[in-house]
Amino acid sequence: MISVTTYATFLRRALREPAMIGAPAPTGAALAAEIAAVVPSTTATTVVELGPGTGPISPVVRARLAPGSRYVAVELDAELVAHLRRTLPWIEMLHGDAADLRTLLADADVGPVDAVVSSLPWTLLPPAKRRDMLAEIAAALAPDGVFATISTLTALPALVRNLREDLDARFEEVVATRPVWRNVPPSRLFVCRRPR
Repeated sequence: MISVTTYATFLRRALREPAMIGAPAPTGAALAAEIAAVVPSTTATTVVELGPGTGPISPVVRARLAPGSRYVAVELDAELVAHLRRTLPWIEMLHGDAADLRTLLADADVGPVDAVVSSLPWTLLPPAKRRDMLAEIAAALAPDGVFATISTLTALPALVRNLREDLDARFEEVVATRPVWRNVPPSRLFVCRRPR
């Protein structure tokens, strides 16, 4: 259950920066469970979350991690960074742009990443920025790493096709999951493996 403070923070940021937030509500429990399921759970891993927002996915992913794992989150919005540092102090927060992912991770002494999860609004990003960010993700992942991101079913089909083409250019395997209808808005995941 999302606290009133967390929901108020989400609404305030969504109203001020709708293109940055890109959703009418925080990620729901069913979709959070779906994205967490791609994270390795049997050995210590390094997981990076891009754009955690108010943190609805973070505790679900954390609950899956084996002892000794490292959980790092990259958030651009300073107000959301402060909120997460207050409400989820166990997250290793990096304040910055995912377009600078390798630099941010190197500065934090984070080695190859086993999983990257994201709820960033990819279809709202300028195409060149999206491609740069996906290149950073692919380069940060270990060879057997996984990248999973949310794609809303309300996004324009042409924009989703462009996103899919960019994912196919960076990963040898890209799988679209079945829709999660119990999310607002209904969404699916793109699960990407074997970075090029």
